[in-house]
Amino acid sequence: MNISTKTLVVTFFSVLFGLVQAQTKAPPTPVALINQLIIPNTESVKIEQLASGLKSPWSLAFVGKDEILISEKHGGMRLWKNGALSKQFIEGGPPSPLQISDSGILDIALDPDFNSNRLIYISFVEGEKTANHTAIWKARLVDNQLVEGRVIFRSKPDKAEPKHPGGRMLFLPDKSLLLTIGDGFNYKAAAQDLGSHLGKTLRLDKEGRAAAENPFVKTPKALPEIWTYGHRNAQGLTRDITTGEIWLHEHGPRGGDEVNLLVAGANYGWPLLTHGVDYDGSIISERAFAPGMQRASFIWVPSIAPSGLAVYRGEIFPDWNGKLLVGALAAKSISRLRKGKDSDLLIEEERLIGNLKKRIRDVRVGPDGLIYVLTDSADGELLRLRPN
Repeated sequence: MNISTKTLVVTFFSVLFGLVQAQTKAPPTPVALINQLIIPNTESVKIEQLASGLKSPWSLAFVGKDEILISEKHGGMRLWKNGALSKQFIEGGPPSPLQISDSGILDIALDPDFNSNRLIYISFVEGEKTANHTAIWKARLVDNQLVEGRVIFRSKPDKAEPKHPGGRMLFLPDKSLLLTIGDGFNYKAAAQDLGSHLGKTLRLDKEGRAAAENPFVKTPKALPEIWTYGHRNAQGLTRDITTGEIWLHEHGPRGGDEVNLLVAGANYGWPLLTHGVDYDGSIISERAFAPGMQRASFIWVPSIAPSGLAVYRGEIFPDWNGKLLVGALAAKSISRLRKGKDSDLLIEEERLIGNLKKRIRDVRVGPDGLIYVLTDSADGELLRLRPN
């Protein structure tokens, strides 16, 4: 079917706080300054449904020609091959994952030498509802089975909350592995604590140990796996193969979803800085910017609930080259972002496939240059986008 994107209104904002209220010791009240930018309806894509019946799919990986491995957050691992989705789960996945709320089987990352060693890394939540952590399961894919599986990493400390596990993974050219860990929802202050993995991006070797030359390996009481910190719940992570830039997006609270350009050792501010407010409308922080902390390259207010992130490099969609594709759960669309001419700040150009009105969980660029998408529901779909 052919789906044309709609013209939409994107809001940009800054938050100011009244000095008079501060002088009278009254609770500060946020004032939103909103400018409106009309984004033209310039693109349309053809949407192909490759599979349905997926139980809350979370991630996908291209494991062979016409073969896609798919993780179901509250199910298991499924294989789409030669146009058909396997009815049975692949054997040998993470044992007894915690499958409730945000927790479950999460991301899939292929070993940089996958074509020769067939090794796969799966992030998942391990433990119980009142004591759990994000972990990595490493196994070998052989004849549609995962064999020799074992846990190579467990984040710490445990949290008594199934929400905000993070879980996105990304291999870098040096074969180190990035892993996002959420703030655990009720543990937001831990994002600033270098003695905790919560609210961090970690950099590991292929055995789950702290990668060499991580920025805090010599910092007293800091966990050596930490690569960046001050994050809320990052569920988008990708690298531009042309520029080498590493992009991450994370959920804000009520407003303030962010796209960040990652720099090793940098502090991204949460919860000391935020562009949003808490779910009950209360103030989390009076600051959106501060010296020594990285500013976001793009923010959304209201929140779109970003999930899934890719940088397009290919010839099939030539006008998209070098642009970011951000899936959205709440906004039920894919946002296309481009970098400004004179800065690292991003500009939203368009939202795609919004007419489907389906939560988007993952977005990937396939080896064929087409876009592959997972929708998030109890009857989730695998979609493929082509030029119209």
